[in-house]
Formats: sequence, C-alpha cells, structure tokens
Amino acid sequence: MVIPWHRIETFSDHFARCAVTADETAVVLAEDDSRSDLVDVAVLALQRLGAAVSTMILPTPPNRGPVPVRSTGASVAIAHNSAVIAGLAAADFIVDCTVEGLLHAEERPALLSNGARALMLSNEHPEVFDRVGHDEQMGERVNRGRQRLADASAMRVTSAAGTDLTVELTGAEVAGSDGTVTTPGDIAHWPGGLVLCFPAVGSTSGVVVMSPGDANLTFKEYVRSPITCTLEADHVVAVEGDGLDAALFSSYLAAWKEPEAYAVSHLGWGMNHACRWDVLPLYDKADVNGTELRAFAGNFMWSTGANEVAGRFCRGHFDLPMRNCTITLDDEPVVINGVLVDELA
Repeated sequence: MVIPWHRIETFSDHFARCAVTADETAVVLAEDDSRSDLVDVAVLALQRLGAAVSTMILPTPPNRGPVPVRSTGASVAIAHNSAVIAGLAAADFIVDCTVEGLLHAEERPALLSNGARALMLSNEHPEVFDRVGHDEQMGERVNRGRQRLADASAMRVTSAAGTDLTVELTGAEVAGSDGTVTTPGDIAHWPGGLVLCFPAVGSTSGVVVMSPGDANLTFKEYVRSPITCTLEADHVVAVEGDGLDAALFSSYLAAWKEPEAYAVSHLGWGMNHACRWDVLPLYDKADVNGTELRAFAGNFMWSTGANEVAGRFCRGHFDLPMRNCTITLDDEPVVINGVLVDELA
C-alpha cells in the first residue's frame, strides 16, 4: 500500500505534539492482525522526526471464546512475555498498534514503569485520523474538565429517556486526554477528547436507559430499541427492553459467565468537536473501532468490564456512548442535554 505524504505529515506532526524528538528511541508495537497501514505510517512518521525506530510484531493469540472480542482496550498479545515487556519498557516512546490496545492491558504498568510514554492508535481506517486531526485548544478544555471531575465528590447522569445514575467519586481514578502524551509513564489514545473516571468498588448505582441513536461500540452498531440497565454496587443487575438490542446486550454479558463482565469499567464525557456520533453507517465494521464516538463532544460514555482501580480484569467490555444526557458534578452541570457547558466547550 502506498502511504500518502499528507498522512505521514499528519502522523509525524502528532507525534511531535507527544514530544518525540530525534534523540529518542521509539518502538512501534503491532501484532499479526494489526492494520499494516497504521504500522507503516507510524514508522515513516517517526523516521521523519529522526527518532531511532524499531518495530515489534507479536503473534495474535487465538480467541478461545466464549464470544468474539471487540473494542476492549485490553490487548492480550504481549501474554506477559518478560522479554517483550523489557524491550518496550526500555523505549522512550511506544506507538501502540495492537488490535485492542494497551489502555487496559494487564502489562501496562510494567511497560511504563521506566518512564516510557505510550500512544495508542485506535484500530481505525487511517482516514479517521486525517479527518479528525487535532484541536490545539482541546488540551486546555480537557484539563479544566479533568480538574472539575477530580474536585467533585459525586457525578449524576440524567436524561429525558429515564437515565438516573449516581457515581460516588471517592477513591476514583480520574483521567483525561486530548490525544497526546508528553508525561513519562503515561498513556493516551488518538483520536482523543475524553474526561473520565474509573470508580472505586461499590460506587455506582441507578438506572441507565439507552435510546435509539446511542451506540454499542462492541457491536459497532446503534441502539435501535431502548435498553434499560439497572445498576447496583457497580454491577448491572437487570437488562430490560422489548427489542433485539436488549436481548443481544444481555446475551453477550451472560456469555462470559463471570461477574466482572457486568461491572462498571469507566464513565465520563466527550470533549472533541471534530468527532461525530453519526459516522458508523459510513464505514465497514472492520474499518472502525469507534473511538470517534467515544470522544464526540457532549456524549455520556459508560463502560462495563475491566477496571484496574477496582481490581477487575475482564476480556468482555462494552463502551456505550449516549446522546442527550445531562451530567452534573456536585450538582453543577458539565453537560446539559448532550451539550458541553460554556467553560468546557
């Protein structure tokens, strides 16, 4: 495949925003099933910056079931291989091109323990990166949102459809990213534009009602019939709805036969005005990972599955961005009916 020059420029410019310089060592991490076009453009972009670049390609492990795994953010390709971990940990900058990504991978703390910083390239068609690009003002807005979340003691999410969810934030780990990473030992994903928290054990309860137009990014489809989820002590305890969507959602959760699949992973909201909620019909499923929908401005994003703060790891994972919600922190809104408040917009 011929890599267009504009794409090499786009990627090298973004890596430069991540403080990559000519005196650094960079590793592009991939696996057999990685998108070769992303791997190739990452290597060329790093070479353009003068960094010392190497690639590490791992076998893609077989999926032994019970169901297909998509959009987990928890690659298992490293498989706790100590040699792989040592090699990656020795780098200054890691470009993560694994299919599922290192965001929730069990090896992540060891990979970053020596100060390496990692940028996870979402497993998307490269056109997504061309189109979304980078908003130079988003970092400041994300930092404001992240600080507001860190200072709050409780988050409440409501909607006209019936959502009424409360998250106690004591002990939560707060995160936010504009799609760049400059701090040693940190990780980010591109496209970026999220503020979120990983809540502590037993902190989330209430009702979430997903409506038509909300998205299920494991299935890479929109919800077309309402799904009502009741949550108690961090776990989905009931899934109700008359349509096929509720049945599919419930069936996938049940397939794992483990309580972690029903648990809350992370919750937050999108900050990226360049990202759109309505793009799924324009891509084949193999060409979209849905990070754009995770980040579109004003969405409420909640997830089930792995949550390191709560000590939970699970290969089952749902990311579920929702529209038209109101999010408050200690009764002060940050999103009103799906629109960011002025200071965050």
